[in-house]
Parts: sequence; C-alpha cells; structure tokens
Amino acid sequence: MSERLLLSGLVAASVLAIFAACLLGSTPLPPERLLAAFMGGAEMGDRLVVWQIRLPRAIAAFITGAALGISGAALQGLLRNPLAEPGVLGVSASASLFATFSLYYGLAALSPWVLPLAAIAGALAATALIALAAIRTRSVVTLILIGVGLSNFSGAAMSLLMNLAPNPFSLSDMINWMLGSVANRSFQEVGLAAPFIVAGSAILLMSRRGLSALTLGEEAATGVGLNLRNQRILTVLGAGLATGGSVALAGAIGFVGIVAPHIIRPFVKHDPARSLIPSALLAGLFLVLADIGVRLLPTSNELKLGVVASLIGAPAFVWIAMRRRALNG
Repeated sequence: MSERLLLSGLVAASVLAIFAACLLGSTPLPPERLLAAFMGGAEMGDRLVVWQIRLPRAIAAFITGAALGISGAALQGLLRNPLAEPGVLGVSASASLFATFSLYYGLAALSPWVLPLAAIAGALAATALIALAAIRTRSVVTLILIGVGLSNFSGAAMSLLMNLAPNPFSLSDMINWMLGSVANRSFQEVGLAAPFIVAGSAILLMSRRGLSALTLGEEAATGVGLNLRNQRILTVLGAGLATGGSVALAGAIGFVGIVAPHIIRPFVKHDPARSLIPSALLAGLFLVLADIGVRLLPTSNELKLGVVASLIGAPAFVWIAMRRRALNG
C-alpha cells in the first residue's frame, strides 16, 4: 500500500467517523437533518445538538487521539522502542497532577479555563524538566528512568490528593478527570488546547528526518550529521506540548500512543518519520470510534473514554510486548 493511499484512506475514514459521531446518539439524526444542520437551515434544536454537543465532542476526540498518536510515533522513533508512548516521559501524569491540584483546591470553580490551563502548565513543567535532562545526558535510558520516576511521583501525589479530598464532590471530579472523557467539551475548550497540540505536532514534523537517521543507531546517526542533543530536545518538547494539550482537553487517556504507531509501522517500511502523520490520523480515528461506542453502550452511567481506550489498548500492549519478545528470541 502506497503512503498516499494510506493517508487518503485514513483521512476519508476520519471524516466519515466524525460524520457518524454527529449522526448517532441518544436521539439519532437522519442524514438529511444533519446536513441541514451543517448548512444552518435546520430547526434550532438540531443545530444546537450538532454544533454545541456532538461536533465539538467528535473533534475533541479526534485531535486528542491525533496528539497522542503523533507523540507516540515520535517517541518510539527517538527511543527506538515500540513500547514507548507519551506517558513514558511523565508528561501525561504531570499534566493530570496539576489538573487534579486545581480541582482539590477548588480553583477550577473560579473559571472554566483554570482546569485546562493547569493541565498545560503541568505538561510544560514536565517537558522543561525532561528537556533539561536531554541537554545534560547522552543516555536514552536515563531519560526513560527520569520519565518513569516523574510518572510515579505524579501518580503518588494524585493518590495523596484523592485520599485527602475535602468532600465527595471534589473526589468525584478528580476521579472523572483521571479516567478521561470528551463529554460536554465545547469549541472554546478545543480552541484553548489546539494551539499547544498544533505547535507540538509542528515541532515533531520539522524534526522528523532525525528520527529516520536514528534507525541506523546513535553512532551512525551522528556520523551522518545528526545532532543527537537537539533531536532529543525537539522530540521531547514537541511530544510534551502535544500531550499536554490532549490532557488539557480530555484528561488522561492511555495506550493510544502505543497501539496506533505499531499498526502503522509495517505500512511505512518501519520508518518513524513516515509514520507520524498516519499514526496521528489512526489514533484520532480510534478515539472517535471509541467515543461513539461510549455514547451508544446501554449502560446506566456513560463509560469514560479513557476506560474504554484502556480496555482495548491494554491487551494490544501485552500482545505487542509478547510479540517483540518472541521476535527477539
């Protein structure tokens, strides 16, 4: 399959999935009413359902997945490990910690912007720390260990905040945020997170050639002129910004950044640079479809998107790990 055909198929599937997300729900809309709502000629109720509820939610799911997919593909190329993903450097956990902090102290009630801004601040703080480590160390393993330590510390701090929650309402808000969801998202929230996701993705795309060089190994890549330190900084910074924006928009959602690049890799001849955009599209498509399933499942309480993504992604992660071990003997 050519790369152009792959991209065209993923784009078409993504557009159809977003269209389906606007069609389906507790009250399905016939296609003619949906098209009328898009064109502004439908009843007020249909326009509100499409433009205020379903379309922002579908777009939020797509760009969240896209951010995680492109970040996962870039980190897997940088670390040369198919099990790497945005959470491996602690950025997701740090963003979630700052968001949880704003909920614990009631700061999120002051303005609807406080919670996403707190998440982005946490992601930027973690990104700055990892970028500083990338400048000071030559070892990829050291970067991973710092990320694991940062994730564990952030997880422990979030557990402490939940344990000391002043009331059940605060505890519920913190748990809901950690489970991940795009329910009730608006275009305003999408607009706040989008610049960080776009900036991070742009940095990753601009530095993608270095990821191809790293497939030769660090010494060979250096021999062909790659500046390893700059490559690490740019990849970590780009992944941090994109991941922080996704956490600000949808909370913590795991495994998408591992699975999508792994599926794409054989179609692009295992070139991490060529896998960035297809991985973003596939991960975005996956989250849109998962969110449609969340809305259609006949449960008394709507399942969280992060829970559904993990239920699907965790077995896939185990399969990838076992397959990798089998191939390595």
